[in-house]
Amino acid sequence: MTTPQQILTVRDVRKSFGGVAALKGVTVSFTQGEITALIGDNGAGKSTLVKCLAGLHVPDSGQITFDGHEVAISDPRRARALGIETVYQDLALLDELTVTENLFLSREPQRGLPGLKLLDRRAMKRQAREMLAQIGAADRISVDGLIRWMSGGQRQAVAICRAVAWGAKVIILDEPTAALGVNESAEVHQLIRRLKAQGITVIFVSHNFEEIMALADHIWVMRQGMAIAGRRAAETSGTELVGLLTGATSEAVEGTSATP
Repeated sequence: MTTPQQILTVRDVRKSFGGVAALKGVTVSFTQGEITALIGDNGAGKSTLVKCLAGLHVPDSGQITFDGHEVAISDPRRARALGIETVYQDLALLDELTVTENLFLSREPQRGLPGLKLLDRRAMKRQAREMLAQIGAADRISVDGLIRWMSGGQRQAVAICRAVAWGAKVIILDEPTAALGVNESAEVHQLIRRLKAQGITVIFVSHNFEEIMALADHIWVMRQGMAIAGRRAAETSGTELVGLLTGATSEAVEGTSATP
């Protein structure tokens, strides 16, 4: 049996904004093909860590290793080139464009003669259907549908589809079901499990303990700019996680982080 590999590792990463230390030596790792949750109260450092991985923030110090190699993620383009895609709560979709147009935004295929290039809309639609089929959403999302008229779950699926379609190895989801109802959340959960089945590593930020326990293979608990504990989901409970979040259960001292 093959041992799962750590595709992404963060070691002693620190980040400050002025005199405020947002990350105080965070060490966490993410296993290939697993679903990992990041949990913590507001100000715990989750968003800053995610933005360091997405290339929006550059760490002040520390090391990030991706696929066995130390990397410098200096901007979002570099993150995407590595295969790290982030889907934020606002989803970055354009309401007045169709699903196809959103999937190909800034990547539109062209045809024609030199000096006279036209969008290859037929190819775009064909590939859009294939993209949606890859994540199991082709039967409920029309490639011609306007984003404006889509449900929250459908919008989330389109945003995730765009990330997967362009070669993501790691997908980071920021509160993917925060604004969704029960049925739409269930659809997103099914989609996340499908990503895992395809070998894609999923990192998601959530405050929903029921969601965390249902989806995650591993959970990192963050508090006051540190990763203070790592737990396998099958070996912990909501009660223990609440204790770690609030400090009622102590695992690490300041300046250190838990390792798997």
